Amino acid sequence: MKQMTIKEIAAAWKEYKCHYVKRSTMAAYVLTLEKHVLPSFGDSCTLREQDVQAFVWKKLDEGLAAKTVRDILVVLKMVMRYGVKNEWMNHYEWDIKYPALSAPKELEVLSVSNHIKILEYIQGHFSFVGLGVYISLSTGLRIGEICGLKWGDINIAKGTVTVNRTVERIYQVEEKRTELVVNTPKTHNSCREIPMGKGLRQMLRPWMGKVDRDHYVVTNAERPTEPRTYRNYYLHLMRSLGIPKMKYHGLRHSFATRCIEAGCDCKTVSVLLGHASVSTTLNLYVHPNMEQKKRCIDRVMKSLGK
Repeated sequence: MKQMTIKEIAAAWKEYKCHYVKRSTMAAYVLTLEKHVLPSFGDSCTLREQDVQAFVWKKLDEGLAAKTVRDILVVLKMVMRYGVKNEWMNHYEWDIKYPALSAPKELEVLSVSNHIKILEYIQGHFSFVGLGVYISLSTGLRIGEICGLKWGDINIAKGTVTVNRTVERIYQVEEKRTELVVNTPKTHNSCREIPMGKGLRQMLRPWMGKVDRDHYVVTNAERPTEPRTYRNYYLHLMRSLGIPKMKYHGLRHSFATRCIEAGCDCKTVSVLLGHASVSTTLNLYVHPNMEQKKRCIDRVMKSLGK
């Protein structure tokens, strides 16, 4: 067996892997390698459990979240598997320990009154840039999907919005710079068609014959805005309306929460959100409160005649 270092295996793995994943995904893998994996394991020829465990504790001590560290190990495992497959290194089993899980953070979600407040403000103070926030609150689109939305993706006759691209900034390690790219959405399921509500259709209808179908909605121009810039606009809007600070992704959470509160079935909500599986939707949004649990028990006992 020709033994190689992790750095050498990683270089070969990058050449192989880049043909099978999105450019943005590959950029994230390479950044993980350069920033975390190679500085610690680059000169090693083995990946024994005790060394990987020490790496995990070190990264956690540096302040990285457990999920971030797990994501780093996913990349490390892919490199190791590629090395083993090509007989460049030995395979090692790991049983990595993490600190006991703390209580999960609650999702950031708008109150119903603030949800309505934002929608009504944008309706009364129309702007193309504000339209993106309205669409997110009405359809659950991610910020990159909003930045990538074109007028041609909106079908007033059918009453639908089609998601088939996203805008994101990726890091080019070799050039040591970032680049704004228009890409396909996060997953295959993220490419989707979403019905529009009455309010959104009414807002969009007057513009459909006046805009260029190939222009981006929130800029109404041939070039998109980037998520970082659009996030700044959104935060300014929230401050101006006196609404507590919340990440842009909270708009998506708020839409999903309203769907669940309205009694929509989880499969439909999952499809609307473009989740890879319905379990993602269930784990994120379906957490019955005490009143809902009481109603469930009452139904059971009623069925038993008690």
